[in-house]
Amino acid sequence: MISWRKHYKKALVALGLFLATSVSLYAQDGDPAKGEQLFKSNCTACHQLDKQVVGPALGGVVERLKKDQGLDTDWLHKWIKDNKALRASGDKYANEVFAKFNKTEMQLFPNLSDQDINDILAYTSNPPAPAPAASDAATGDAAGAGVSSAAALAAQQQQSTVTKVLMVSLLAIGGLLIWLLLKLRELVKLQQSEELTSLNETRIRSFGELYRKYHYIGKGLIALLGVLALYGVWNALMGIGVYKGYKPEQPIYFSHKIHAGENKIDCQLCHSGAKYGKVSEIPSMNVCMNCHRSISEYKGKYMEPGKDKAFYDGEIQKIYAATGWDAAKQQYTGKTQPVEWTRIHNMPDFVYFNHSQHVVAGEQAIISSFNKKNPDNQIDVVCKACHGKIDTMNVVQMANDFTMGWCIECHRTTEVDMNNGYNKEYFKNLHDKLKKQYPKNGGKITVDAIGGLECGKCHY
Repeated sequence: MISWRKHYKKALVALGLFLATSVSLYAQDGDPAKGEQLFKSNCTACHQLDKQVVGPALGGVVERLKKDQGLDTDWLHKWIKDNKALRASGDKYANEVFAKFNKTEMQLFPNLSDQDINDILAYTSNPPAPAPAASDAATGDAAGAGVSSAAALAAQQQQSTVTKVLMVSLLAIGGLLIWLLLKLRELVKLQQSEELTSLNETRIRSFGELYRKYHYIGKGLIALLGVLALYGVWNALMGIGVYKGYKPEQPIYFSHKIHAGENKIDCQLCHSGAKYGKVSEIPSMNVCMNCHRSISEYKGKYMEPGKDKAFYDGEIQKIYAATGWDAAKQQYTGKTQPVEWTRIHNMPDFVYFNHSQHVVAGEQAIISSFNKKNPDNQIDVVCKACHGKIDTMNVVQMANDFTMGWCIECHRTTEVDMNNGYNKEYFKNLHDKLKKQYPKNGGKITVDAIGGLECGKCHY
């Protein structure tokens, strides 16, 4: 006799397994490889698979949504394409998600097809394993080994140097003791002889006598002290940082090569006052957070020698600490820490320098003059004429001396761009007169011809 009760239970178990796996199977209808491309181009600004950024972590979202809310992928399709319409329809969970993440508006994606969304969901459920970067790993291992061996060698050399210094010091002390013993022996013998009386007559009894007897040694010591004093004064004056090669350590590491070089970020994005203000301004931490609010870790290919991903991630965390940003909750705590940047290009208070005047009015003239003087090292951005090729610097340093003589030399050799709209209008009636006034230069009008060397132009 057939046991229907037994088969009924089996059918229920089979139905339960089917329902439990239906969501995962639905997600598998997509292509994870295509989904990865779509995810990176549309979603990574606000989402990651393994952790919350602006929005929630999306790894296993299909299964999680089915288990916790009893919602299938149809709901996800509606949410991704037009979450605003879904919230407006009164969907309870859609409004809960919106409220949970600080009512941050999610971008709408009506351009994504159903297949595109299936591909993305397939990627979130089964992300392809990353390809092993053999060459990079080998390079990294080699670099790590090189750093370790270099450190060990340096430590060994330092230990060897210390040992040598100790040995020399001990030998010197031993020699000094032997010399003292010999002298004491001589004194004992002299005390017992008549020669002691004649020696006392030649004994030096004052500093004046000592200087007169050994004046050449005294003069040499005075000269050496004078040289050392002059060097100390020069080094103290150079402490203001106005000299070529000056590159102080900053409280938060910032690589211009990564930002301006690798990522092609325009100077004006951070230094907004460089073009239209007197000074370029040091960017505030809020400017950094415009990008790093969602960029919480370094994913670039470029690595400065001696540094790794963990180092760059740690510096980003310093930005969060300074601004009081809680990456997990995606909100500011109000607990901030001031960042004491060390200004690199710093002019004295009595010197007037207008950034906009050089960057706007003198842009083409400065670029043209620099490229004529440096045909093998030409520039495309006016900033590089003074600050050097900043987009290649890991640590920013002064590329020029920034002295008065350096400024004057530039004003004497840089030809004014008369095609500039401002100059053309301003010198409309004066241009011909200036050409006749400076015939030796073939009619070329340099900055000094229009008052660029007048003291009051730069000094208060």
